[in-house]
Amino acid sequence: MSLSKPQKVFIFIALLVLVSLYIDLPTKIFNFMVPRPDIKIGNLDFSQSIPLSEGLDIKGGLQVTLTADMKDISAADRPSALESAKEVIGRRIDLFGVSESGIKTAVSGNDYRLILELPGVTDSQQALDLIGQTAKLEFALPVYTPGKTATESATLTGFTPTDLTGADLARAAVTFQTQDSQPGVSLTFKDSGTAKFAKLTKENIGKPIAILLDGDPITMPTVQVEITDGNAQITGKFTTEEAKALAVQLNAGALPVPVSVLSQNSIPATLGADSIRKSVTAGAIGLFMVVFFMIAYYGRLGLIASISLTIYGLVTLALYKLIPVVLSLPGIAGFLLSVGMAVDSNILIFERYKEEIRAGRQPKVAMELAFGRAWNSIKDANAATILTGTILFNPLNWPFLNTSGSVRGFAFTLVLGILISLFTGLVVTRNFLRLFYKEKLSTKDSTQKL
Repeated sequence: MSLSKPQKVFIFIALLVLVSLYIDLPTKIFNFMVPRPDIKIGNLDFSQSIPLSEGLDIKGGLQVTLTADMKDISAADRPSALESAKEVIGRRIDLFGVSESGIKTAVSGNDYRLILELPGVTDSQQALDLIGQTAKLEFALPVYTPGKTATESATLTGFTPTDLTGADLARAAVTFQTQDSQPGVSLTFKDSGTAKFAKLTKENIGKPIAILLDGDPITMPTVQVEITDGNAQITGKFTTEEAKALAVQLNAGALPVPVSVLSQNSIPATLGADSIRKSVTAGAIGLFMVVFFMIAYYGRLGLIASISLTIYGLVTLALYKLIPVVLSLPGIAGFLLSVGMAVDSNILIFERYKEEIRAGRQPKVAMELAFGRAWNSIKDANAATILTGTILFNPLNWPFLNTSGSVRGFAFTLVLGILISLFTGLVVTRNFLRLFYKEKLSTKDSTQKL
C-alpha cells in the first residue's frame, strides 16, 4: 500500500515532533525519568537534558568594561589592535568556561574600549585576572647548576629561551587519553612549530622543557621521546581542574595592547528571574488568547491551526537549545512577535478560503487556491520582516549598522521564528488540512460558513 504525499509529510512531521519533544523535555518529569540513549554529537550530549542558554539579563553575571592603552600603537594600527585584543580576550573567556559570553568594541576619539558580558560568572577576580593579563608564552630550557636538579636550577639561574613560542602552538586541551587514564593536557603545534618542537625534543630526551607565561614557569614536563608529528601530551598527577587551568593558560595567547578594567558591574540573577517569569506569564496569556480566538472564530480550521502553532513552539524551543540561542529579554520579545506573525499567515489563508467558497468553488479546490493565492501576501510580509531583521542583526558587522547585542538577539529570534512559522504554516497546516479537514458542503448551501 503506497502512501500519499500528505501521509508521507505527516509521518515526517510526527518524527519531527517526537525529536523536538525529546530535546525539549527535562531528564525528569515529576518522579518519572525520561529514558535517553547515550548519543553525543559534537558538544551536544543527548543523554542529558540540553539546557537553554540564558543571557546576562536573565542568568545574572558580570559586565566588564576594559580600556586599551594605545599610546605605543600608531593611529593607523589601533583599530586592528583593538580587534586583535577582542579576539584574544574572547578566546580566553571561552577557555575560562563562560558560555554564551558577549564581547564588543567601542571607540570614541582616542578612547578604545572592550565591553564584556559574562553570564553566570561568580568569581569575578579570577575572570579579570585571566582576561586582562598581557601574556607571553615561551618554551625554554632550564639552566643547570652543578649538583642541582632541573627544578632547583631553574629557581636560581633561570631559563634559556628557545625559538619555540606560543605563536607556534595551535591549541591545548584537557585529555584523558593517557597511559593511566588520568587527566592530562594535549598539545597540538602549528606547521611552524612542529619542526621546532621535534628538534627540541630530540635534543632533550630525559630532560625537562619549561613552559613560561610572562617569564614564570607554569609547567616543566620531562621529554620521554622525540616527537615529530607536532602532537604531545603533558601528563602527571593532575586533577581535572588543574589540567583545565593549565590548558587555559597555554591557550591564553598574548594581548597586542595592555588593557585595564575601567568598570565592572555584578548583575544579580534575581532581576532576570523576575523578568523572565513575567515574560513567560505574558507569553502564555497571549498564546491562550490566540488559540481561543482561532478556535472560536474558525472552528475546526482554527483547531488545526492551533495544533500547528503548538508544533511551531516545540520546534522553535528545540532549535533554541541546539543552535544554541542565547535567551535574553529582547530575544524573548522577538519570539513572541514571530508567534503573532505565524498566526497572521493562517488568518490570511483561512480568509482567502472563505472567499473561494463564496465564489462557488468546491472545498478541496478552494483550499488549494487559498494557499496558493495567499502565498503572495505572506511572502511579501515575511520577506520585508526578514530583511529588516537581517539589517538589525548585521551579520557582516558593518560599522554603520547596529552592533548592539540586545538588538541582535531580538533580530535573530524574530527571523528564526518567521522561518519556522513559514514551514509550519505552509507545510504542517496545509497537510493537516488535506488529511483531517472534511467540509460537509451540501448543494443547497454552497456558502456554508466556517
